[in-house]
Amino acid sequence: MKKTIILISILLIAYINYEKQDYLLENSIRFRVISNSNSAEDILIKQKVSKKISNIIFDKGDTKENVRDNIIKNINEIEKEVGQVLGDNNYSKEFNINYGYNYFPEKKYNGKTLKEGNYESLVVTIGKGRGDNYWCILYPPLCMINEDDGVSNKIEYKFKIVEYIKKIL
Repeated sequence: MKKTIILISILLIAYINYEKQDYLLENSIRFRVISNSNSAEDILIKQKVSKKISNIIFDKGDTKENVRDNIIKNINEIEKEVGQVLGDNNYSKEFNINYGYNYFPEKKYNGKTLKEGNYESLVVTIGKGRGDNYWCILYPPLCMINEDDGVSNKIEYKFKIVEYIKKIL
């Protein structure tokens, strides 16, 4: 009987936390860099821009408000750095930076479906913006990490109550 109650408790807590994760992902601040096209040159530029901007804004706040404030405070630096990356690479395309509510298509990632819709986000569009895009969630922090960088993009969810119950069993 005791094990049944514990099992039901674990399942209930896991379900509640699963629902909470969906809420957090839907109530997020997103980041997206859209390349001009899918040519090798355009994709390389997109990667360089994504990396440069990520160094400025990713993981710089523990609340949604802190992340928002960091983006707004650094928007001029972001614009300058994107221009610098394009200039350093003799890349003559124009770019646009938009912070506000932007449309995102449905995205599936690691067993989760992120619904399409307009989300608070920082979007950088390079050239015509017809290529694939880099995307990331700034708050709560969840960025796509390339496996070629030697880092796995697998997320492991742990629940403290489950860890505690495992210890007492």
